[in-house]
Amino acid sequence: QVQLVESGGGLVQAGDSLRLSCAASGRTFSSSAMAWFRQAPGKDREFVGALSWGGGSTYYAELADSVKGRFTISRDNTKNTVYLHMNSLKPEDTAVYYCAAKSSGSTWFTHAIYEANYWGQGTQVTVSS
Repeated sequence: QVQLVESGGGLVQAGDSLRLSCAASGRTFSSSAMAWFRQAPGKDREFVGALSWGGGSTYYAELADSVKGRFTISRDNTKNTVYLHMNSLKPEDTAVYYCAAKSSGSTWFTHAIYEANYWGQGTQVTVSS
């Protein structure tokens, strides 16, 4: 059974940093695209960033315009884990953050949630002003 488990969320102040982790179990995702989404209260789930596999040890990151320059994505295949590094956090970053993965396919083509085959349960990030 495939599971994605997020951790690392919490309550921080504006300008602080957090690192979210997404630990996968049940299979490896080293050659599959993985992504982060977030959902604020009363809003749709939105794309934050994705990491696509380019072959070998090459990965390509894509980030939403709203987080470019502040967030980065990385992965540790030895731990089957993807990370979302969040710097210079703003109150508008407050949301539940979800990890997502594709069952097959090395590229996250769009920012749409329908590309995901697996989802984590989410972790809350709250940024106070």
